[in-house]
Amino acid sequence: MHTKYFEDFSVGEKFTTRAITLSEGLILEFALMYDPQHMHTDKVKAEAGPFGGLIASGFQTLALSFRQFYDLGLVVQSNIIGPGMDEVRWTAPVHAGDTIHSELEVLEARASESKPDRGIVRWRCMTFNQRHDKVMSYESVTIVRRRPE
Repeated sequence: MHTKYFEDFSVGEKFTTRAITLSEGLILEFALMYDPQHMHTDKVKAEAGPFGGLIASGFQTLALSFRQFYDLGLVVQSNIIGPGMDEVRWTAPVHAGDTIHSELEVLEARASESKPDRGIVRWRCMTFNQRHDKVMSYESVTIVRRRPE
């Protein structure tokens, strides 16, 4: 997909990312570095816990979801900044071997009142596993350039 500028986004427009499969190694590597809780790093304790095995950190799921979004190419050249996310929810565990993808919808696209060279796009992102169980959702904002003249 090619970069879109502010004028190219429409409320209700939807996008689907590629899928990625999480291996046990990826889960462990991320968790040991950024979220070393036992359900992410200790196979024995995780198997005895409520999820029946190692699960990915929610932060890893969020990071992968963002990477999947970025790889769509929608804002590669038009992105100015992403000032925030709201309502991040992890609704189901992601296990080793799960394959996740994200579905995004444009909730709002409005021109900046103070800076005429940009607009604000608000998204809803829902991330699903291979059974189409929702594992995460959030809303985010991206400030994007208007189309160059």
